[in-house]
Amino acid sequence: MPGTPPTRFVYLGPQGTFAEQALRTIPAAERGDRTPARSVPEALDAVRAGDADAALVPLENSIGGAVGVTFDELAGGSPLVITREVVLPVEFVLAARAGVSLDRVRTIAAHPQASTQCRGWLHDHLPDAQVVDVLSNGAAAAGAADGSYDAAICAPIGAAGHRLAVLADKIADHSDAVTRFVLVSRPGPPPPPTGDDVTSLAVYIAHDRVGALLAVLMELAVRGVNMTRIESRPTGEALGRYAFFLDCTGHVAENRFGEALQGLRRICAEVRFLGSYPRHRFPTTADERPVPAPAGQSDTDYADAAAWLARLRSGELT
Repeated sequence: MPGTPPTRFVYLGPQGTFAEQALRTIPAAERGDRTPARSVPEALDAVRAGDADAALVPLENSIGGAVGVTFDELAGGSPLVITREVVLPVEFVLAARAGVSLDRVRTIAAHPQASTQCRGWLHDHLPDAQVVDVLSNGAAAAGAADGSYDAAICAPIGAAGHRLAVLADKIADHSDAVTRFVLVSRPGPPPPPTGDDVTSLAVYIAHDRVGALLAVLMELAVRGVNMTRIESRPTGEALGRYAFFLDCTGHVAENRFGEALQGLRRICAEVRFLGSYPRHRFPTTADERPVPAPAGQSDTDYADAAAWLARLRSGELT
């Protein structure tokens, strides 16, 4: 039912991962039902089938880059829209069963991305330990808990969930690493504008037109729409055929953004709207102000221009 708050959530599992930690920052999810999925496609298909109201999946990491499978899933299949983003600091811990000390660690379970992001710490503190690849941070914590491995590199929520002792915290080589997650639902009215919003799009350019990508960027630029991110992904149709994923500041309800979307619709082979939603803001950026619309590009400016044109067409002005 449109407008009904979600109560059934699915997330990229298993339990004890950063995805679960990110989901639990959303009050409705903390109160609602949370179910882990084995993969991003499984999580999104649960929403498409109506088995869940919303899915939280990773979109990009500041170190590892884009999560390709999420972009591919949003570009294909039945449409889904992003209603919220959560940006979570990635703080890995080394955890083990009670009684296991750091000098007794010989085997460490870790997801390959986790061990890569902690390579320097491992070299300095446990150079002789064997790192064993596992499927997720949650699986690493579970392996340490059942004694399969001496320790695990995992998320704090994974250590707590499996009653592991933290031998060392904040062991990632990049202390400012973050992962951006998005909450995805079936299409419906977007959240109302806040004045500090993000709109995500998937744009398919006309490949037989010279300067097609430049034309896309111009539709945004001439209306004062700031593009904050662009990512290309192969469409699977043929070598060299790409879809472009754009994040832009603004909301679909704003006149300047609406005109930009109409312009993209006219010149592109296809435009898929992926959602307008509030931009995530860290507490430390409370003093940061949204960038105002450029002169002549506010909703009031568009309304005045439209009224002026209407008067011209009716003969009221010459």
